[in-house]
Amino acid sequence: MKLQQIVPVILISAVTSVGSMWAYNKYIGGEKIVYNNSDSNRIPSNYAGFFDGVNEAPTDFSQAAQAATPATVHIKTKATRTASNNLPKRSPLFDLFGFDWDEGMAPRSMPQMASGSGAIISDDGYIVTNNHVIDGADEITVTMSDKKTYKAKLVGADPSSDLAVLKIDAKNLPFLLYGNSDDVRVGQWVLAIGYPLNLQTTVTAGIVSAKSRTLEINRRQSNTPIESFIQTDAAVNPGNSGGPLVNTSGHLIGINSAIASPTGSYAGYSFTIPVNMVKKIVADLMKFGTVQRAYLGINYAPDNLSEEVKNRKVLPVVMGFMCWM
Repeated sequence: MKLQQIVPVILISAVTSVGSMWAYNKYIGGEKIVYNNSDSNRIPSNYAGFFDGVNEAPTDFSQAAQAATPATVHIKTKATRTASNNLPKRSPLFDLFGFDWDEGMAPRSMPQMASGSGAIISDDGYIVTNNHVIDGADEITVTMSDKKTYKAKLVGADPSSDLAVLKIDAKNLPFLLYGNSDDVRVGQWVLAIGYPLNLQTTVTAGIVSAKSRTLEINRRQSNTPIESFIQTDAAVNPGNSGGPLVNTSGHLIGINSAIASPTGSYAGYSFTIPVNMVKKIVADLMKFGTVQRAYLGINYAPDNLSEEVKNRKVLPVVMGFMCWM
């Protein structure tokens, strides 16, 4: 090959190489830190990121909120309670001593109002909520996010897990799809949706803080409590009870049930019944009206079990479990 032919090829190759390096550094290469002479003793460093140089915003929750909000309802209950005036019951002695009995002083029935949230789980009007939201209610009203109101019928309730199923007479309703709470990971984003403090639909975000938490709170309403809460730091307040906890895909992963707080309002810890437990209990309540459970006849022995209690039992405590006839 003649010299006149080689020189142009070399020049074209050099220009192409320089151009390629310039384009890479400008459009592909990451940000470089350049030090002056005074920085010679510093350790080279750069910003750490989750996205390997890709400029992405944090997770957007708008689609999950848009999917779940129409399927979250406001539940209001009315119960009749008898208010005592602490007066003695009427007897002939009142007449004997000239006591003028005022019928208005007799015990009166006082309506008691309460509210919570619920999650629609079918297009024909089945709703899951907490048992403590509807416990003792004489009248249950469900209000949708579009302000439509329905009277609800109690299908069944389970105090042990603090779950209840309601039914309203409606069709073609928006509803939540079940997720899988076994796949929930500590640290993942979640949304809590409900009607806290009698506000309209409210969405809060947080992460899963822990799984399989036990509070012993269901002992307030059952001798056989069942608890395995998902703990989150999504803000939950009175009125959120019974509302859904969803993942960033908008799938139902739990029913919000409780908070741990010294004041009665949100203090950073909220607790949710996992959806895999919800599915089984809801299916039983819808089919049988009660939850089908098997009992083994054994109780877990607490760590502080006294020797006196151990000696009273027919069988000794073995490996943390105690059995008696």
